Amino acid sequence: MMPLTLAVAGEENIIKKIGGKQQVRAHLENLGFVVGGAVTVINVIGGNVIVNVKESRIAIGKEMAQKIMI
Repeated sequence: MMPLTLAVAGEENIIKKIGGKQQVRAHLENLGFVVGGAVTVINVIGGNVIVNVKESRIAIGKEMAQKIMI
């Protein structure tokens, strides 16, 4: 298990755990980040991550990405 920030671009991964406070987890869940869901890193720019989740592209900050474990 590793944080999303260490994922290889273009490789599909399965979300295993989402950390952080309940409010943060709920926000990520609303964006489509759910345990067991697929996520693909498109690009990493300065630690910020652009991902493909549920057929949508979403940009998240480095701190948020580190709470998502794959």
